[in-house]
Amino acid sequence: MARSADGSQWGVAVASKFLAVGAAVPAAQWDVGAVATQSYCNLAYRPDGLRLLAEGNTAQQTLDALVAADELREQRQAGIVDRDGGAATWTGAECNAWAGGRTGDGWAAQGNILTGPEVVDVLADTFTAAQGTLAHRLSQALLAADRAGGDRRGRQAAALLVVSDAGGYGGGSDVLVDLRVDDHPDPVPELMRLLDLHDLYFGKPESVLPLEGELAVEVADRLARLGFASLDDWAGVENYEERMVSGGIDPVVLAKLREATG
Repeated sequence: MARSADGSQWGVAVASKFLAVGAAVPAAQWDVGAVATQSYCNLAYRPDGLRLLAEGNTAQQTLDALVAADELREQRQAGIVDRDGGAATWTGAECNAWAGGRTGDGWAAQGNILTGPEVVDVLADTFTAAQGTLAHRLSQALLAADRAGGDRRGRQAAALLVVSDAGGYGGGSDVLVDLRVDDHPDPVPELMRLLDLHDLYFGKPESVLPLEGELAVEVADRLARLGFASLDDWAGVENYEERMVSGGIDPVVLAKLREATG
C-alpha cells in the first residue's frame, strides 16, 4: 500500500491464493490513509484503522493500537500508510512462512505464505522505481512480486483500490479505482488489463482537438453512420462520458469513433 508522492492519493494492491481477496484485505480513505489486513484477516482492522487515522494517529500508533487489542495478533499481518506518508507493518510470529514486511517513505509492503523474502523486496523496489500514477505503480509492483514467486500456494485473486479527492465516477465519490479479479488462473495481468480499461473509460483527456472545420464534418458524418445525432449521445452509450469536453474532442474518443466506423 502507498501514498502518492504528491500526497493526493492512497491505495492498496494485493494478490493471493484466496478467493476474492479484494473483499478482505484493502481499505483506504482520502486524506486519511490506507490499511491492509492479511494472514487470517481481521476485518475490523479496516474500519477501526481508518477511524484511528482520521482521529490523527500516525500509522505506527494506529497499528500498535490494533495489534494490542487483538488476542490473535501473532497470527495477523497488517500494513498502514497515514495521511502524511508515514508507514508501519506488522507480521505476527505465528504467520505462515515465509512472512514479513518492509516500509519506506509513503509505502508499506508485506506478505505471508510467500516463496521467500525476495517477493517483498521486489515488491518494494519495483514500487519505488516505478513511474506513472499511483494505480500503475502499485500494479507494476504487484506484477513484479508475483513473477518473483508470490504466494507459494499459487494464484487466484488480485485487487487494486485507490482513493483521491472526488476521483470517482462523476466526482461523486473519492474512490478513483476499485478493481477486483476474484478467481482467475493469472489474476495480476488480468487486473492490469482492467486498469487499462479503467483508464480508457474513466481517464481525463490529456489533450483536446477543436471540434471545427473538417474534423467537425468528419465527426458528424461518422456519428450519422452510427445513427447518432450528437457526440454526447454516442459517447454516453459507449461509456466515454468522462472524456467529453465542451467544444472539442478527446483524441482517445476520436480514435474510438473512427475505429467504430471503419
